[in-house]
Amino acid sequence: MRATVRDFAHREWGPLHTAVRTALVTRKWGAIPMTVAAVCLTALFQLVQNQDWGYQPVQNIGSVRAEDPLWLALLRTPLSLFVPALDLPVWGALAQVLLVFGIAEICLGRWRTLAIAYLATLAGTMYARVGIALGPDSPLGLPASDARVVDTGPSAAVVGLAVYVCWRYRARWTGALVIVAMVVEVLVKSNLAGKEHLAAIAAVLVLVAVTAWRERRQPPSAPDPEPRPGTRSWKPPITS
Repeated sequence: MRATVRDFAHREWGPLHTAVRTALVTRKWGAIPMTVAAVCLTALFQLVQNQDWGYQPVQNIGSVRAEDPLWLALLRTPLSLFVPALDLPVWGALAQVLLVFGIAEICLGRWRTLAIAYLATLAGTMYARVGIALGPDSPLGLPASDARVVDTGPSAAVVGLAVYVCWRYRARWTGALVIVAMVVEVLVKSNLAGKEHLAAIAAVLVLVAVTAWRERRQPPSAPDPEPRPGTRSWKPPITS
C-alpha cells in the first residue's frame, strides 16, 4: 500500500517537484522575481486601500464591476488581479500568489505565466457581463445585482494557472481535483466568484486544447543524417 502511494505521488508530482526544487535550490528567490514582485504589489494595494486616503485611488485603478463601461473594465483588469478582495483575508491572496504564481513562473516562464493569468482573469471579467445578460433564470446566468459587485483578486488567475501547470506536467489527477473543487464550490454557493472560476478554467482548457493540437501537428524532428564517405565526419580525430 505504501509503495503504491509512493509510486502514485512520483508519477503525479515527480516532474513538477523536480523542476521546482531544482530552480529554488540553484537560484533561490532569483527563480521567481515576478512572483515576489506580485506578492509585494498585492500587499501594497492591501495596505493602501485600507487607508482613508487610499481606498478610492485603488478603486480607480484596479476595481472592476460588470456595470462599468467595457473599455474601463479592460483598462483596470491588469491591476485588478493584484487588488485583494476586501471581504477576504489578505494572507489567503498572498499565499495563493506566492505558491501558484511561483510554481508557474518556474515551470512555464515569466511571460507565459502572466499571459495565462491575464487570460483567466479576463475570462472571468467577460463572463460576468455575459452572465448578467443571461439573467438569473439561466444556469449560466447571474442576477442583475452582481453588476455592482467589485470583482478583484488573483483567484481566477490562480485557478487557471493551476490547471495549466497540471496539464503541462501531467499531474492529471491534481488538475481534475482543482476543476471538481471549483464545480462543487458553485454547487454549494452559486455566486459571481465561483462562476468566474469556472469561466477561467474553461478559457484555460481551450488554450490547452489549442496548444495540444498545435503540438500534434508539428512534424517530428528528422534524425541526423548518416555521415557519407568522403566527409570530414569519417576522418579520424585530429591529434596534435
